[in-house]
Amino acid sequence: MRFPAGEPAFTKTTSKEENGRDEERIDGRIAELDDWRGELLARLRGLVKEADPDVVEEWKWRGVPVWSHDGIICTGETYKTVVKMTFARGASLDDPSGLFNSSLEGNTRRAIDFREGEKIDERALKALVQAAVALNIFRADR
Repeated sequence: MRFPAGEPAFTKTTSKEENGRDEERIDGRIAELDDWRGELLARLRGLVKEADPDVVEEWKWRGVPVWSHDGIICTGETYKTVVKMTFARGASLDDPSGLFNSSLEGNTRRAIDFREGEKIDERALKALVQAAVALNIFRADR
């Protein structure tokens, strides 16, 4: 079953109280980058939170910001030339705007590589996050 981008997620089951320290670690990571990558990571983080106000922020794998709601939605990884958002179950999501441009060969994940100065289709990205949340909720209810 594929979940179209833009499908609303009606059930909200996560708690922000559980992740205060992780949010602080992500704040610290953004501050330490001190360049376009930090600014972009902060912007992407804001879009994820707009798309799902009940998202849980986690700090995993020795320094990777992770956004979850009934399971991992996506990660925010920073590299020298890209900021990468990897969607844990991206292969199961419709991507009508063609945002996925990395990790396209796998059966599970899909990613978006953002480069310095590139324009972000905010509406399409938020719809993709919402579709990922809807998929996670569907899987959790099974």
